Amino acid sequence: MRIQGRSDIPLNDTGRGQAVAAVGALSPYDWDFLVSSPLSRAAETADLIAEGLGLTVTQRVPSLVERDYGLAEGLGAGAELEALREPGGPTGNGGFRGAETEGDVADRGVGALRMLALDYPGARIIVVSHGTLIRLSLMRVLDRPIPTIANAALTVAQSGPAGWTLDILNGEVLEPVR
Repeated sequence: MRIQGRSDIPLNDTGRGQAVAAVGALSPYDWDFLVSSPLSRAAETADLIAEGLGLTVTQRVPSLVERDYGLAEGLGAGAELEALREPGGPTGNGGFRGAETEGDVADRGVGALRMLALDYPGARIIVVSHGTLIRLSLMRVLDRPIPTIANAALTVAQSGPAGWTLDILNGEVLEPVR
């Protein structure tokens, strides 16, 4: 598996199948609209979900793009990738030389979520983005570790007066956590 990051890799047939399957997970809930990252793999995923749910993608939000992995983008596991690794960060995984830090990714993602919450109060929005951005943003607003975000899996977080809650993670219903 290679690090994709901000490289605009198109959605493949597996991803299209995951997007269509996500419609089934999303359909029991009431949604108002979708937004997505402008990267083509997320944009196509959002378009497929919107079509399946009879909704509209209202905007492509630039701050929802995946983490910039710098020189590590396109590399798979191995010595070349490890030579670029830098320690630290909230997950302990650190980052890669020349890459966006985990903290910067979380700041950007949380900023996008806050903007959506302010611009569309009370709206039920499907946000189609990327695993690392989603994971780091949720870790920041919830102040708890999140090990992974599965591709096209339902994760439901809500913003309210008391802060953020996480109700569903990777398709599993949770006890609400703030």
